[in-house]
Amino acid sequence: MANVVVVGAQWGDEGKGKIVDWLSERADVIARFQGGHNAGHTLVIDGEVFKLSLLPSGIVRGGKLSVIGNGVVLDPWHLVKEIDQLRGQGVTINPDTLLVAENTPLILPIHGELDRARETQNSVAKIGTTGRGIGPAYEDKVGRRSVRVADLADPATLETRVDRALAHHDALRRGLGLPPVDRAALLAQLHDIAGAVLPYAAPVWKVLNEKRKAGKRILFEGAQGALLDIDFGTYPFVTSSNVIAGQAATGTGIGPGSIDFVLGIVKAYTTRVGEGPFPVELDDDDGQRLGERGHEFGTVTGRKRRCGWFDAVLVRQTCATSGVNGIAFTKLDVLDGFKTLKICVAYELDGARLDYLPTAADQQARCTPVYEEMPGWSDSTEGARSWAELPANAIKYVRRVEELIDCPVALLSTSPERDDTILVTDPFVD
Repeated sequence: MANVVVVGAQWGDEGKGKIVDWLSERADVIARFQGGHNAGHTLVIDGEVFKLSLLPSGIVRGGKLSVIGNGVVLDPWHLVKEIDQLRGQGVTINPDTLLVAENTPLILPIHGELDRARETQNSVAKIGTTGRGIGPAYEDKVGRRSVRVADLADPATLETRVDRALAHHDALRRGLGLPPVDRAALLAQLHDIAGAVLPYAAPVWKVLNEKRKAGKRILFEGAQGALLDIDFGTYPFVTSSNVIAGQAATGTGIGPGSIDFVLGIVKAYTTRVGEGPFPVELDDDDGQRLGERGHEFGTVTGRKRRCGWFDAVLVRQTCATSGVNGIAFTKLDVLDGFKTLKICVAYELDGARLDYLPTAADQQARCTPVYEEMPGWSDSTEGARSWAELPANAIKYVRRVEELIDCPVALLSTSPERDDTILVTDPFVD
């Protein structure tokens, strides 16, 4: 059986939630491998809306195992809150349906405080974080001062881990004008939450490898988008983890040879939330129209997304860095009614034509798009479930995108409804 990795191939918000939900019905295991509770997924199932930030999308499907891997940073209080919220909507969640890797680092209240204090005081270059402590939690992970899930079961180790973290954080807080951490209160909070988290703790690497050997289908679910990758994104306006497909192996403890198909989620136009370069950004009526028709507001932040035409240069680049085998092309219906469509096919920088986004921040900011124009279509594509239902110009648009990004379309999504999907290539077929 094939195992599939799903990654966003732009700046996030590509419609991963619907696609993962669509695929998860056929998977046995759905595993998250990076990010924190900044991964906004909105699922519409039989008219009911489910909003997830931390839990894998498969949790709303009965009979599946959902896994939070070690590549995630976990806010235990948010975990409990999200579980309670979904249970209130009738979703069954217990240790038979949800596992959390024992070596997953925790997001502590001090991480959120640090995140927000920095963003408030940073006048040099705001990153545009969600303020949820995800970045500082990853910093502590690589600084070897994390409290991890397994530590909640061992009071002596927990105290040692907290003390190591506070030796660092109290010094930082003094510099930011924050009071020192109340050690006793923090330990009490962790002891209180431990009982709600530990039942889900497991050696996820072992479970996943056993599931694979048993022939189970595993769906690896990424958060954010590849352009927010800490290494290959528009640094420093990025998230604090690796987002690209290779992280699926590292972030769960399963070998890279276990990945059979990489599905990149790509929106039919381009959006981003927060600060940073955005060569195709539109500040005109077309940009406003894309935002309004696409309901471009972040699931997590509520922030209005910046909108622009499709950037084939960036998507070709992310398809390469993630080894994408096929894309899921979403929100085609948002382009309905445009007389003319534009696709960015290259950049111009200081008189030179580039077929990739340069690494240097100054150069990124100065890149201007080179557009190719295509005729739009007046007929609706919303709800189409076959190529025959699409206008001829819509098909031409999709085919041109395939050519420009050097990657075929595997799935085509034409509305938020999960069944409004045209299947070209089944990622789960060996």
